[in-house]
Amino acid sequence: MSGLGRVVAFNWPRYAAGLATVALGAALPRPRALRCPVRAGVALTFTWILTSLAATWWTYDRSPMYQWLWLADLLPAPPARYAVVSAGLDEVSPTLRRLFPTAQPILLDVYDTRLTRSGSIRRARALVLPPAGARPARPAALPVPDSALDAVFVVFAAHELRTADGRRALFTEIARILRPGGRLLLVEHCRDTANITAYGPGAWHFYPRKEWQQLCQDAGLTPAGEKTMTPLVRALAYRR
Repeated sequence: MSGLGRVVAFNWPRYAAGLATVALGAALPRPRALRCPVRAGVALTFTWILTSLAATWWTYDRSPMYQWLWLADLLPAPPARYAVVSAGLDEVSPTLRRLFPTAQPILLDVYDTRLTRSGSIRRARALVLPPAGARPARPAALPVPDSALDAVFVVFAAHELRTADGRRALFTEIARILRPGGRLLLVEHCRDTANITAYGPGAWHFYPRKEWQQLCQDAGLTPAGEKTMTPLVRALAYRR
């Protein structure tokens, strides 16, 4: 399934609701005084549906993000041991196994049905099973010894922790399990002008870039590089 296909499959109720709103707004009779505002609302909703689909296709199917060529600039040496932290959907560990065939990966899944409020993640979890060997984990207690890893990859997962305490605990734990000089590779959409333009209110599911900067600073991690894959996605590297 394409990247766009996966996103639509995981978020179909949102798109269905948007299309229903457009259809209803276009079909219902309305007083003359409300015609222009309703038309504007219908047009804006329909535009956001189209732009979000186009942006998703561009980001997940046409951009160089999943070619991983950008990784060499953020990770100066192949890791001997690394972790992938996911929050219900891990789509990167197979690729990382191919990129680092001699490395020892640890797959950590912090998905918790009691805390996950996102319907899209629940649907993703039902459609895509965790990879073999994935370990259940909690953001505040990753089952990895201190200073054990050369790298930790958190790809489109950190924003799924919807409480500030959960995010803070995760980044503190990541700093603990990284060796001195080890790197965190964080890939995220950010709540910024580009994503708000593309996704409209849906961009509020993401967090501003300054959120990740502050979390890393509080955990004792320092910036070590950044790459942009389309204006919508950033890969941020931090060093312990």
